[in-house]
Amino acid sequence: MKKIGVIGAGIMGQGVAYQFAKFDYEVCLIDISQEVLDDSKNKIRNISRLDMLVNREKGPINPTATDNIRYSTDLRDLADADFIVENIIENVDAKTKVYQELSEIIQTTAKVVVNTSCITITRIGSLMKHPENVLGIHFMNPVHMRPTVEVIRGVYTSDESIETALKTLESVNMNGIVVNDSPGFVSNRVLMLTVNEAIFALQDRVADAESIDRIHKECFGHTMGPLETADLIGLDTILYSVEVLYHSFNDSKYRPAPLLKQMVDAGKLGRKSGEGFFKY
Repeated sequence: MKKIGVIGAGIMGQGVAYQFAKFDYEVCLIDISQEVLDDSKNKIRNISRLDMLVNREKGPINPTATDNIRYSTDLRDLADADFIVENIIENVDAKTKVYQELSEIIQTTAKVVVNTSCITITRIGSLMKHPENVLGIHFMNPVHMRPTVEVIRGVYTSDESIETALKTLESVNMNGIVVNDSPGFVSNRVLMLTVNEAIFALQDRVADAESIDRIHKECFGHTMGPLETADLIGLDTILYSVEVLYHSFNDSKYRPAPLLKQMVDAGKLGRKSGEGFFKY
């Protein structure tokens, strides 16, 4: 693996691009918006500066990592990429358009990674000419601080693709835990249920947001509470993920909390909007 393609220059795309770039991979970061790419370039530089500051005692951090990233609005620049990570919005129609175009461009040996928290890998693989090369990796946020990820095997995914992905992750100091394709996989199937139930508890006035999170942090030893986690992920993404689980399993336990819907309607999406369950 020499060239890494990253599609989608949002928060996750920035993190993935930086993680590979700091281990001297050649990275091409793609987005449809030049404005988004320009903003991402500045944010990746900030990630690099913070990474060097926080982790300097653990060993040298690549000071020229950001020089390994090229920015483009043209998917055709991924024609020679060996390993491609897609991070666009969690919307099947939007992803379908990208993968249909990508299928006509990339090498037949290129591994294609769906960075998703809820969309099935098998469905995405069926859009490609070589579905055996398609797998899922559920990166966590922030990418460079979360060393373990879910690696998802779709129905068509080959053993060779899984092995290649695990070795590629290992080369950037990351571990992969292999799971089978199912809505929400393991992490979101459990996490979204926890977050949604915490929102129900807040809605029912069992406790305020701070107390709910303190119980999880101080009683269970969690780094973050479920409501703070929801704000970090984005309440619109939380709502979409819960709705996918609800419709996929036809199980009422995944019914989205009315308060969650109300907050999304109000534009209170968490950190990215400045206010969610907490203010930023």
